[in-house]
Amino acid sequence: MREFIELLRGNRNYRYTWMGQVVSEIGDHFNNIAVFALAMALTHSGLVVTGIMLSRAIPAITMGPLAGVLLDRFDRKRIMIASDLMRAVVALGFILAVVNQRVWLLYLFSALLMVASPFFTAGRSAILPTIANEREIHTANSLTQTTQWTTLTIGTFLGATVIAIGYKWAFVFNALSFVFSAWAIWNLRAPRGGDFRAAHKDLTEAGVVRPWSEYKEGLRYMRSVPLVLAIALLSVGWATGGGAAQILFTLFGEVVFNRGAAGIGMVWGCAGLGLLLGGAFANWLGGRLSFDGYKLTVFIDYIVHGAAYVLFSRMQRFELALFFIMLSRAGMAVNSILNYSYLLRTVSDQYRGRVFATMETLTWSMMMISMMGAGIASTHYSPRTIGTIAGLLSSSTAIFWGWANWSGRLPLPEAAGVDIDIEVHGDPVV
Repeated sequence: MREFIELLRGNRNYRYTWMGQVVSEIGDHFNNIAVFALAMALTHSGLVVTGIMLSRAIPAITMGPLAGVLLDRFDRKRIMIASDLMRAVVALGFILAVVNQRVWLLYLFSALLMVASPFFTAGRSAILPTIANEREIHTANSLTQTTQWTTLTIGTFLGATVIAIGYKWAFVFNALSFVFSAWAIWNLRAPRGGDFRAAHKDLTEAGVVRPWSEYKEGLRYMRSVPLVLAIALLSVGWATGGGAAQILFTLFGEVVFNRGAAGIGMVWGCAGLGLLLGGAFANWLGGRLSFDGYKLTVFIDYIVHGAAYVLFSRMQRFELALFFIMLSRAGMAVNSILNYSYLLRTVSDQYRGRVFATMETLTWSMMMISMMGAGIASTHYSPRTIGTIAGLLSSSTAIFWGWANWSGRLPLPEAAGVDIDIEVHGDPVV
């Protein structure tokens, strides 16, 4: 905790980024709970929840490559602000679905929201090594992800409460949160003056943007660094079961345990609490692990994550189910923070946008397949059966990682992501 406070006090750029993250992500989770609960209230169908998740996944997949190319070519700060402002307008559009009671509007605005989202999420990852130096990068990554999971916990619990007042208020707050985030990003200052463009050796500002060619260049870079490629594939492997989990959280809260919107909020909230606890542990652990220790930890945690999810799916008591979903997400938190810390140290500035956008695209692609499978299966099989299979699939990722590690295919890469001497602090808090 002390490291987090020191980072926020001393690093002005990170402080503004963090402030925007807190508000906008709480608003996001208000939106998630409101949309899923409204969909279930209108249709009582898990297949509709699947459709909404797919309407979010497809734009993320299609826009990811373009987002990566543009983030590596143009000012990342301006792109992120534009993404926030577009999402603020779209968030207000959900109110039309409340007024007209039309499920197709939930599909439409969910899709539009995700058209803009990859430009911000990949952009935030890409600028992190620019606003935090080598001494700060693990703490900054840990706080960013821990904050993400904290807002998940707060946003889902509060979202269920706000829904009791009215769906419209959740969507209004979501829109205002994006405006606040845009203001926070606008306050960032480039550490070397100028803007937040990536440093290119082979491109100039006047050069022609060749999206597909530049995107393929990013893919070649990922393939050339075994650890980067392995972490990307690890995310894809997790998504084989992780996509189904997004559907199952709603079904377990609403159908299996018959708790309504409050039940959905409890499942999501306890999942967020597990991520928070795992994130705090990962921040402490990251500075103490050797590279070999890191790789072994990832292997063990994936097994724990999947096994705990299987137990969550089999529990008859709601309280025990909540405990095991916490444990499952704690394992995922440790892996996520450790993996991203290595990525942030390793990936060169000129490829960051494409690497992080590609990882999101690959993960969302597999999640879409997993969600489709879970949604279709939900019409024939119980959520408990689907959850058991999802947990086993997520754990199977450990087999790939363990084989790559013990066969010597995961050497320590050169650190090219951050500069230990860069001054990124700006004005300290007095």
